[in-house]
Amino acid sequence: MTDARHDEDRDHRDRTGGGRTIDLSVEVPGTPEEVWEAVATGPGISSWFVPHEVDERAGGGVRMDFGEGFGEETGTVTAWDPPRRVVFEGTGERALAYEWLVEARDGGTCVVRLVNTGFGPGEDWDADYHGMSEGWRIFLANLRLHLTHHRGQRARAVIPTVMLPGPLDDAFSRLCAALGVRDDLGAGDRLEVAAPGAPALAGTVQERVATGASATYFLVLDAPAPGTAFVGVEGMGDQVGASLYLYLYGPDADAAAQEAAGWRAFLEQRVAAPA
Repeated sequence: MTDARHDEDRDHRDRTGGGRTIDLSVEVPGTPEEVWEAVATGPGISSWFVPHEVDERAGGGVRMDFGEGFGEETGTVTAWDPPRRVVFEGTGERALAYEWLVEARDGGTCVVRLVNTGFGPGEDWDADYHGMSEGWRIFLANLRLHLTHHRGQRARAVIPTVMLPGPLDDAFSRLCAALGVRDDLGAGDRLEVAAPGAPALAGTVQERVATGASATYFLVLDAPAPGTAFVGVEGMGDQVGASLYLYLYGPDADAAAQEAAGWRAFLEQRVAAPA
């Protein structure tokens, strides 16, 4: 699946002459109009990334909600050329820009390219650059899941993340043990959380992706509602982030999201708390 094809991921000077750029691509199913809805509109982005509100025009406002403990960010739509190109630019001292480009391919697919710029040079920016390079790989894979299984639908997102001690592999095993699932599942395997007191979570593993900076299960869900999810750990330091991101669809999505909101407390008490 990540065959989220990363055409480019390199340090180079961005167009503003400042710092480094993240440049990634993924091939996804759908027409340019369907893919545009997923990468340029608030409901679309909220169905595979984090909750967004987008005023869909050049000069419009953007609001991004990264969840409890991580806060919100605001920005502006600085380019709006449907269904081909949109640019969101953040505000503040460490503002970044996100350029999304959609290119149609034969066979009913499109290539989505993300160009994320504005990173400064030096160690002060290293954590942001490396963390977002890894994070975008995960979210682009989730974009493809969304467009494969729930194209044109709107999801309710539940996005708890907690910090816990590393190293990465130990933290992933700890997360899986807390959920009551194996840490070596592969594509096609069933994942069903068996931990007492945990909210419902069950589905089929689409892929397990492990790199030097992340370990992630990508899932197509059937409980607590139809949807997609990723369960994983990111980071290379003494502290890493454990995430359980759910994207829920259908008439029961609101009720399922309320139940799934209990995941934050579960992760804090059973995963992040000292052993």
